[in-house]
Amino acid sequence: MNMVSVEISIPHDMAVLMENQSDRMTFERNAMMIYPYIHSLQISHGRAAEILGVSKLDLIDFYNSMGLSYLDQSEEELEEELQTFRA
Repeated sequence: MNMVSVEISIPHDMAVLMENQSDRMTFERNAMMIYPYIHSLQISHGRAAEILGVSKLDLIDFYNSMGLSYLDQSEEELEEELQTFRA
């Protein structure tokens, strides 16, 4: 995966946390930074996974572990869609 450096403003006390991150921590940071674009439907989970260099399923699993469900429907809404699909 090609990486590029960008300058962002973060709280001063957060800077020390950004130093010497493991590959896993770098992935987690980047995944959380890209999530608002998924949430606002600007990009898909699949596209985000491509950008991050992981599989879509791995990205969905990561978000799920963070409490960010892939499906944001209630059980009733999901059941309605399934009934529509079956018909």
